[in-house]
Amino acid sequence: MNKIGFIGGGKMACAILKGIINSSVFENKNIFVSAKSENTINNIRNTFNVNTTLDNKNIVKDSDIVVLAVKPFILKDILNEIKPYVNKNQLIISIAAGISTKTIEDILGEIPIIRVMPNTPSVVNEGMSVIVKGRYAEDYHLKKAYKIFNSIGKTLETEEKFIDIVTAISGSGPSFYYYVINEIAKAGEKLGMDYETCLKLSAQTALGAAKMVLESGTNPEQLIKNVTTKGGCTEVGNKILEKNNLSTILFDTIEKTAQKAYELGKN
Repeated sequence: MNKIGFIGGGKMACAILKGIINSSVFENKNIFVSAKSENTINNIRNTFNVNTTLDNKNIVKDSDIVVLAVKPFILKDILNEIKPYVNKNQLIISIAAGISTKTIEDILGEIPIIRVMPNTPSVVNEGMSVIVKGRYAEDYHLKKAYKIFNSIGKTLETEEKFIDIVTAISGSGPSFYYYVINEIAKAGEKLGMDYETCLKLSAQTALGAAKMVLESGTNPEQLIKNVTTKGGCTEVGNKILEKNNLSTILFDTIEKTAQKAYELGKN
């Protein structure tokens, strides 16, 4: 991989920038960023020591890989703007939610496209990015995308028909976990302990539990059994969760979020 350009300089673009620089995936001199605000450009240049411009066309002209890191509602305008300068030897990566690879291909033509759904924990290098290969992208394009997004967390590939479920689980999912972490902390506060201590207990426990799932190779149901003693404290808590149909609540949450993602993608 030689040169990479970002159209858009928001939080996710900056998270990716930080990751690829810290992981030495690209040299600073081979990174280009455009944004519509002089302020944003100055901040990015000062923070990351990369090339910046206010002109999106310059990004396409200078880059082998172009990352479209703009809001979904302006993506089509950006695509039409850069279309005359895109060529088949480039890789276009879109992180715009709800915009299919076909929509991008319909505008740009037979260009290698990879769609990525990253999430906000990418900012702390614990992101979950899911990639979808467009019609004209090859396996070597996928390898490039993996290398970029592995620098900000973990990456996996899926079929585009599953992207709305991905949006619900890992795209919107951090918000749901924040809710649970916060509610457990507030419960501890109501029982008499200070909130900040409870929040640290809750957040670190969530982090540790997640690592156990990812690194132990043990099914979550077995992990629950491993920490639950018959007649003990954990069993009491588990029964409360079951009694209040937490599994139904969580299914409804993911289902409705995925439905909304599908509706937004159609518009």
